[in-house]
Amino acid sequence: MSDPIVLTFDVGTQSVRCLLVTPDGAFLDKEQMTYETPYFSREPGWAEQRPDFYFEQMAEISRRLLARNGALTDRIKAVSVTCIRDTVLCLDKNREPLRDIILWLDSRKAKFDRPFGAGKKMLFDLIGMGDSIKKIYKATAANWLMQNEPENWEQTDKYVMLPTYLNYLLTGELKDAAANMIGHVPFDYKNRRWMGEKDLTRCVSDVPAEKLCELVPSGEVIGHITEKASERTGIPAGLPLVACGSDKGCETLGLSVVRDDRASVSLGTTATLQMATKDYFEPQPFLPAYPAVPNDLYNPEFEVYRGFWLVSWFIKEFAAGERADAQKRGVSPEQVLDESLKRVPPGCEGLLLQPFWTAGIANPNALGSMVGFADFHTRAHFYRAIIEGIGFELYNGLTTMQKRSGKTVKELYVAGGGSRSDAVCQIMADLFGIPVMRTQTSEACAVGASIPAFIRLGVFKSYEDAIARMVHIKDTFTPDAENHAVYASLYEQVYSKIYPGLKTAEKNIMTIYKRR
Repeated sequence: MSDPIVLTFDVGTQSVRCLLVTPDGAFLDKEQMTYETPYFSREPGWAEQRPDFYFEQMAEISRRLLARNGALTDRIKAVSVTCIRDTVLCLDKNREPLRDIILWLDSRKAKFDRPFGAGKKMLFDLIGMGDSIKKIYKATAANWLMQNEPENWEQTDKYVMLPTYLNYLLTGELKDAAANMIGHVPFDYKNRRWMGEKDLTRCVSDVPAEKLCELVPSGEVIGHITEKASERTGIPAGLPLVACGSDKGCETLGLSVVRDDRASVSLGTTATLQMATKDYFEPQPFLPAYPAVPNDLYNPEFEVYRGFWLVSWFIKEFAAGERADAQKRGVSPEQVLDESLKRVPPGCEGLLLQPFWTAGIANPNALGSMVGFADFHTRAHFYRAIIEGIGFELYNGLTTMQKRSGKTVKELYVAGGGSRSDAVCQIMADLFGIPVMRTQTSEACAVGASIPAFIRLGVFKSYEDAIARMVHIKDTFTPDAENHAVYASLYEQVYSKIYPGLKTAEKNIMTIYKRR
């Protein structure tokens, strides 16, 4: 009897992918669509999209994929969907959208109009959470909606994440995995449930309980593909839709990171480092560990918000020559720039970059900076400093999480666009001082999203069993001891001191230009 297949969707910020996944971690076929307009902005800093945009793209690529794989249809036994995080919409009583989707990229700000009362504000300030809580409150889309669109908010029967809505369109069930509730919502990450009325930080995103969806564990059947969804997507009606988790969580799982001596690094638009632990701990003060796809694990995470977006920015602003060269050679600009990485020594001869193009919750006043610039530095130095700066900040995250947890990470597993570069992977190995592993596919997220479905189907008994068969190490990058010594010295003596040294100046800049 032929092995079953899982039909998996990976809905991203820039594109959507649909894959036929087998129990050995291979893809029998794949269809992808890059969005012509990933989002639109009615006002500066806004990022919105039409309510049914993502489902329409899913349906189109699903029809294409299944049309050319008709012989395999009977082997498809389950469906899974993983999706971008912190992307929300409002539904009325008939489950119809009331307005456009607000994406995670959106930077609109609610007014901080003393919503907590003097007592709580004093408490948050006393424990050092004042600035962070204020930043989170202002960045919460629900707070902005309550203040600026009260009529829409009044009519909102359910306030849901994007994957929840996609689940509804596929099955008619407004349910979602707890591992998907990562964003500005009143979620108790430690206990994988909605916050209670008395939870300390509920006031930061005080969405009424009745407006929130039903939560289920990963691996549970959310519902079955309806006839209406089948007509639009080509997916056979009646197939189970199995709950998995967020795109980052699925990627971490698809990289085989289910032990606390491993970490996953996603070198994408947002660069992240995630661990997998059974013990709950805050990766940074007052920031939660996210629920992992396996229901007994957490994914403490450290983010560099603009991550490898910096590479795209650099190519656009400073690499016209490399772009022209790449076009002539029929390669990407990144491949041309990678060649320059080898001409610059580790540490860029004293040039260091702090990659805070967007400040984080734990450092709300941070700005990007570059130190050590001299007249002999070139564009190649600048480019390598970007790669190393992202690496230094991720390494800073790892050292922080290891101190807070008592865990020691011995191996890194990489994914995301930056991981396609051998040079970038080697820099990460040298900088972290531990081996960097690259698996058999850049679609680690899809592998991870399919694993709960295979377990539900009985193909595997556990996540460990699934990983043993589905995840395969393709490349290992071993750290160079001399290079690591250079990076370790630069981190301890220079990089780790940049933000504390510039903190007051950066806060003053923000105050002067009213950037908060």
